[in-house]
Amino acid sequence: MGIDTALFDLDGTLINTEARSMAMWRMLLDRHEVEYDVRAFMGRRSRDVIPEVFPGADVEEIVREVFSYDEHPGLPEIAPVPGAADLVRAVAAYGSPIGLVTSSRRWWAEARLAEVGVRDLIRTVVSAEDVEVGKPDPAGFLLAAERLGASPADCVVFEDSLAGIAAAKAAGMRCVGVATNHADEELAGADLVVADLTAVDWPPFA
Repeated sequence: MGIDTALFDLDGTLINTEARSMAMWRMLLDRHEVEYDVRAFMGRRSRDVIPEVFPGADVEEIVREVFSYDEHPGLPEIAPVPGAADLVRAVAAYGSPIGLVTSSRRWWAEARLAEVGVRDLIRTVVSAEDVEVGKPDPAGFLLAAERLGASPADCVVFEDSLAGIAAAKAAGMRCVGVATNHADEELAGADLVVADLTAVDWPPFA
């Protein structure tokens, strides 16, 4: 079994947006007086979670309301995860194809990749619009592998969320858990757990 393809999650893996996103979701839930663990949103598409929280609600309307909090003062800043750009560049220099599999929408993914400075190195982007079912379903990772002509067994996924790790393993891929938003033990489903991407070489498994 070889390793020749890297598949990266975006939020919480390449760029640390999760603290800001969770704060915005908390504002929404507080406004509507709804009790719900915001960590359940991590790694999942909004369109999959919103019906669980607001049955019968207009998903797009809820999404617009969440993003209306984006200019709220005091929200956590967005910054690349340490080592993210360097690792992506190292994978590209090694000659391995790179894909992005995100539960975010394409416009968001494109903007964040530009901020990290690695958009030109990503050969394919699988976003929320590209699959019928989001993480923890493996569809996104399998689609990325197909687009890159890679066997799932030869792919390594970099993920920070429980839903993403479950999706990677369900796809038959090895997974590096990035503990930006969870304790190491919570990511035990991954094959390797690191604090951030400075701790990873390519390929990560001997």
